[in-house]
Amino acid sequence: MELEYARSFRDLLVYRRAFSVAKRIFELSKLFPEEEKYALTSQIRRSSRSIGAQITEAWAKRKYEKHFTSKLTDADGEQLETQHWVRVAFSCGYLEESAARSIIAILEEIGRLLHGMIEKAETFCSVSKVAEAPFLYNRIDPDDPLVFQDSDQSDY
Repeated sequence: MELEYARSFRDLLVYRRAFSVAKRIFELSKLFPEEEKYALTSQIRRSSRSIGAQITEAWAKRKYEKHFTSKLTDADGEQLETQHWVRVAFSCGYLEESAARSIIAILEEIGRLLHGMIEKAETFCSVSKVAEAPFLYNRIDPDDPLVFQDSDQSDY
């Protein structure tokens, strides 16, 4: 089965899963006790958000396969750290078992996807694929609410 070529990090299933789990953890962590604000809440939010950030950085470094795989390995480390914090939150009674299991299942899927990308790094880092990178900077994606039209740029 041939997968569709990703033209942006936003097209990657693993990035979409990482973004989704970070949003879910943010919402669930709003219910953590106030005394956890600068401890568990901060840690679980940071590690979950870092997964997608590391994937994005890996995408930007596709020209260099070792850098690409290094960033994907960092993303995998962040998803494992997030699993740890989910387990801590559950053991402290801050997460329901069903929510904790669901999040861990998504994180494990992210881990499998990352490992697949690492194993097939050469397909992501080939010269012909990386040469297409300017496409990302020269297009307007109607599905991305954060891509601005020229008229919108006067607001910042």
